Amino acid sequence: MNSSQVSRSEAAYQKLKDAIKKGGMAPGTRVREVEIAERFGISRTPAREAIRRLESEGLISIEPHNGAVVSKLDHQQTMELYDMREVLEGTAASFAARHASTAELEELEDLIASETEVAEDPDQLANLNRLIHSAIYRAAHNRFLEKSLLGLRDSMALLGGTTLKVEGRFEAAHAEHLAILQAIQSRDETRAEQAARAHIRNAQRMRLKLMRQDLVLGEEE
Repeated sequence: MNSSQVSRSEAAYQKLKDAIKKGGMAPGTRVREVEIAERFGISRTPAREAIRRLESEGLISIEPHNGAVVSKLDHQQTMELYDMREVLEGTAASFAARHASTAELEELEDLIASETEVAEDPDQLANLNRLIHSAIYRAAHNRFLEKSLLGLRDSMALLGGTTLKVEGRFEAAHAEHLAILQAIQSRDETRAEQAARAHIRNAQRMRLKLMRQDLVLGEEE
């Protein structure tokens, strides 16, 4: 491909990936070249390349009779994803307790404080939650750890929705964020890791609750 084709393919890839990550294309949604091309105002070639790239990353799967679809994680994959998140998020919080600068601590404190301003909007809370965790990743000052965590975040998009929609989860998550912040501010690496791990374990429990609810609703229908 020439440079213009590469740039179009890259743009298509980013647009399609963002649509999946932000919930614009839910897990299980069929991904057709023609529709993607029309949606993003591109030709079918860059649309095809974008689909192939996302398939290689696991965000798109090829199913018999359906073709390309946005991947959907099963129960075991969900458990594995959260298990890895617990390990890596705990490590990030521990490293942040060791390396975070004053400016990074202030940014993290401001982000967590602002959660109460959007408490009634799960979607805004979910976006803010990503910013909070990203701030911790940056404060860990380890590019390889950050890359691994951002890769897991892409996979999280395949779960659909946010656990912050579960009644009472916001209050609990906010308290957990504060516990992580306080440990990092105290430069207590062990406590920071423990707080971050507990936060992910609680999120995992809420995710499984959502999955059970979806299963029950599906059976009722």
